[in-house]
Amino acid sequence: MTTKSTAAPDAPGWVERDRRVLWHPFTQHDEWLGYEPIVVERAEGFELVAADGRRYLDGVSSIWCNVHGHGHPAILEAMHAQLDRLQHSTMLGLSHVPAIELGERLVAIAPEGLTRVFFSDAGSTAVEVALRMAFQYWRQVGRPEKQRFATLVDAYHGDTLGAVSLGFSEPFHTGYEPITFRSLSFPPPFLCAPLDGRGDCGDAAALEAAAVASLAALERLLDAHAHELAAVFLEPLMQGAAGMWPQPPSFLRRVRALCDAHDVLLVCDEVATGFGRTGRMFAVEQAGIVPDVMCVAKGLTGGYLPVAATLATERVFDAFRGAYADYRALFHGHTYGGNPLGCAAAIANLDVFEREGTLAHARALAATLAGALDAHVAKLDHAGPVRRIGTMVGFDLLRDPQTGERYPSHERRAHRAALAARDEGVIVRGLGDTMILMPPLALPLDQGERLVEATARAVARATA
Repeated sequence: MTTKSTAAPDAPGWVERDRRVLWHPFTQHDEWLGYEPIVVERAEGFELVAADGRRYLDGVSSIWCNVHGHGHPAILEAMHAQLDRLQHSTMLGLSHVPAIELGERLVAIAPEGLTRVFFSDAGSTAVEVALRMAFQYWRQVGRPEKQRFATLVDAYHGDTLGAVSLGFSEPFHTGYEPITFRSLSFPPPFLCAPLDGRGDCGDAAALEAAAVASLAALERLLDAHAHELAAVFLEPLMQGAAGMWPQPPSFLRRVRALCDAHDVLLVCDEVATGFGRTGRMFAVEQAGIVPDVMCVAKGLTGGYLPVAATLATERVFDAFRGAYADYRALFHGHTYGGNPLGCAAAIANLDVFEREGTLAHARALAATLAGALDAHVAKLDHAGPVRRIGTMVGFDLLRDPQTGERYPSHERRAHRAALAARDEGVIVRGLGDTMILMPPLALPLDQGERLVEATARAVARATA
């Protein structure tokens, strides 16, 4: 439960000041005026502390990026030390020590064959870099006709216009069609009875069957369009913002084989799935594949500073080499790409992964979440089957789980559940009417149980 503050609520008037000047992302501001928002003043460990002193468990890792909790001393120490040496220096025509060291660390832990690291500053920009790499690669190897892209249905790869163009997720992308390009798409191996009549979300055999159908659609797409396709983009193992839609590892292995057979690049967007979220450092490791290009961000710095990276194979990198007059360089970059402070935080983050056994703890946390979800969420009258890989969790709020009948969207049931969870001292978030849980990987196991129990009580209130 929340801890009461002895201070007067909102003593400096933060809420009113916020409402006068700020424009919040993904927020309908008429709705924002209808409830009392939380103004975070500081964070301690796995809790966010509001300006009025109330404390909240960070159940979504501050939007999927926090790994070891807030204020980890080793990461803070590395940031402070770097602050005394170099705060920022461009990567355009220059280099610096933290970027070199982080690049080496990423190549060392990435799937073998990803040998080149291009820094940017967010997941969307990492995807934009990958788009340009894939497009320009084919032009420079003599195949300029290969300039289209394919993604999973309801793909979400970020909010810059190139990333938006890769997919289409209705809540995020409707209305932007005139200023985006069109990608090809194929259905994901999503499975969740009774919504599609193909079995339960946890039925591994049925999920494999769904993957077979999805792969058949991809093969047909490649047969028809490989001559014009530059790359297939996908989030490996779990489509995050689509609503936590899972894939079996066998699906990734077959996608890799199909791309190879049709001479199409494979780009894996590990912005959300990377750095332990699926139980391995990178989701592609669970399938034993190496993409041609891989995008990482979010957990790269442990959630402390904005750093992103796009990793590529030497084959891709070599296509950009040549004389300056040939204009083969990747003419793309960002002011704060590879910021030294961020790189220092990322290096310290990777050190903590090794020293504290973060991946092993993440697997234990995933097992704890699974047990708590079975005990509490599965019994709810209006919760659909849970979709989970590692510590990435989603489940739908349904008027009738037996028929798959949904609530009218204007009722905002998941949003109401998220607000109810705040009374329990927990921060969770809904995507449409899908409840999302994604706690920090280092969260103590008892707090993982608390997160699920509080969410279940909040959902029960919001769907009563």
